[in-house]
Parts: sequence; structure tokens; C-alpha cells
Amino acid sequence: MAKRKIDVLIVDDSLFFREFITKELSKDEGLNIVGTAADAFEARDKIVSLNPQVLILDVEMPKMNGIDFLLKLMPQHPIPVIVVSSISSNVFDAMRAGAVDFVSKPDFSNQTSKEAFIRELVIKTKIASIAKVAHFKKDPDSSQVKGSLDRGIREDLIIAIGASTGGTEAIYQVLKGLPKETPPVVIVQHMPPIFTRMYAERLNNSCELYVKEAENGDFLAPGKVLIAPGDFHMRLVKKGARYAVECFTGEKINGLRPAVDVLFNSVAELAKKNAIGVILTGMGADGAKGLLKMRENGAYTIGQDEASCVVYGMPKAAFDMGAVEKQLPLNKISEEIIRLSKK
Repeated sequence: MAKRKIDVLIVDDSLFFREFITKELSKDEGLNIVGTAADAFEARDKIVSLNPQVLILDVEMPKMNGIDFLLKLMPQHPIPVIVVSSISSNVFDAMRAGAVDFVSKPDFSNQTSKEAFIRELVIKTKIASIAKVAHFKKDPDSSQVKGSLDRGIREDLIIAIGASTGGTEAIYQVLKGLPKETPPVVIVQHMPPIFTRMYAERLNNSCELYVKEAENGDFLAPGKVLIAPGDFHMRLVKKGARYAVECFTGEKINGLRPAVDVLFNSVAELAKKNAIGVILTGMGADGAKGLLKMRENGAYTIGQDEASCVVYGMPKAAFDMGAVEKQLPLNKISEEIIRLSKK
């Protein structure tokens, strides 16, 4: 029996762009373009009549922009959404409003850019089709309470976090629950260049910790969060008595750069038992082997549970191979990190 195609609705105010995406995505055997819409109001009617499995949505549209549309759509009709945007921090507003992932618009004068855009859009549309978004029907869980490290922190501790699809929001949820005296945090979130800097700046403005896109040679410090820059691996290194990060290009690992495994392996080697490894929502298995190595070297390891994941891929792969010591819902992870960080 032939595998059922994924029904996709394309929403964009540009006729040229709608036709371009329709033509290119229709070439993929796994996708079925059920319709297109030029604005949010037409999209709303077509979602009801066509019942698509995935929505590809432009952020900048007349009448109602994509973010406002998402805020109205998701509580009533949760559906996996991939937003398409020019390079802008608007994508993070869209993710906060319920989008599963984003793809930046291509340079239409460059054939390589167009081809790369379509490849990425096809992959992310297929991942989105299995993403869980039903929780947007409910009020977001506000039971997370920020703890404190009034007894002081373990000076020797390093917290390493890895995530992919759904991770931008998951990481935000974890970081916002951590106090400013938290031990150093290093993060790999699968994301393209430029966006990692925007994402770091956004997090820096919305939580107590100091968050920045990592630069080669940056030192770790309590209350400081370093996010691997897009298209660069990041690993932990020792500089004298202090820890720092090294950012480098190198070969893609698991088809990815940055790769969570690169970071986790380096933390396992250098920090050994003085580390906490956290693997969050995401497709695939990146980070699972590195987390196992961390656990084998004495680190405490946490995996996000299935119920709170947008895509239970990376945490499942880690759990299945015995890399996860404790599985927790997203809103309990920062609490556990605080408990483990106290002297």
C-alpha cells in the first residue's frame, strides 16, 4: 500500500512565491499541495475546508500578518506550521505563537540558494507533519517557579544543552526558570547563521542570565550562556585553569553543523562528573551518543519527556540507548538543574 502523502496548504501574499513553492514541493513524492491562500482570511477558510496536515506560512502579509494569524489560529485549530521569512527576529515571535520551525527566504537570483531553500523546506515540512501542537489549545503551563541558589553554586559545574525542532521555545522555558547565579551553560540549537545571534540576543533580553552567541575563545562563567553560532561546531576546551569554547567549521556530524554530539563529547571528556547534560525536543538522534558518553563519565543526564516534546526524536534516541538518567517534563527541567547546582 502506498504511503499517504502529507497534505500542505501554502499561505503567502505573493502569487509568484506561492506558485514557486507549489511547483517545487509538488515534485516531492511525499507531499501533496492541497491549496494556496493569499492572506490569513482566505487561509482560515481553506484550513476548515481542506484540513491540511501542515501549513507553510509567510510572516509578512497584508490585512493580518502571520504572527497575529498564528495567535488566533493555534488555540482554535492547532496545526503544525512552518513559517517562511526574510532574515528577521520575527521568526522567534512566530515560534512563540506556535510555529514548529522556520525557513528563511532564498535569494531568487541565486540558483543554489533556491535549491537549498526547497531542500530545507521539504525536510522541515515532513518533520512538522509529526510534530505535536495540540497543547496550544490549552493555556500554557505556568506552574514553573523560579528557584534560587541561595546556598551558593557548585563552582566546578557545567550545564550542556542540546535541541532541534521545537527547541527555541524549549530552551527559553528552561533558561527563564534559572536564576542569574546559575553555573555556566553551553547550548547547541540547530539553527542557521545570523539567526543564532538574533536568538541569543532575544534570550538575553528575556531571562536573568547573560546570553550570547559564542565566539571562539569565549570563557565560561556563572550566569553566562553561550549558544553555538550557526554553521559552526562548538566544543569545550581548557585554557589554563578555566573553561572556554572553541568554535570551528569542520565536517558536518550527523549531517549537522553545529552538532550536539560535538559539544556533549567535549564536555564528557573534560568536565566528566562535574556536568549536567540536557537533551530537548528535536528530530533525529544528534546528541544521544554524546549524552551517553557524558553519563558514562559520571555526568548527570536529563531528557525531555515525550508528552512535552514537539518532536520526541532526540530525547527518545538518547533514552533508548540508556543515556538519560532522568526523564522530565519541560517545566520541571530548570528546577532539577537548580537542585543539582547547589553546593
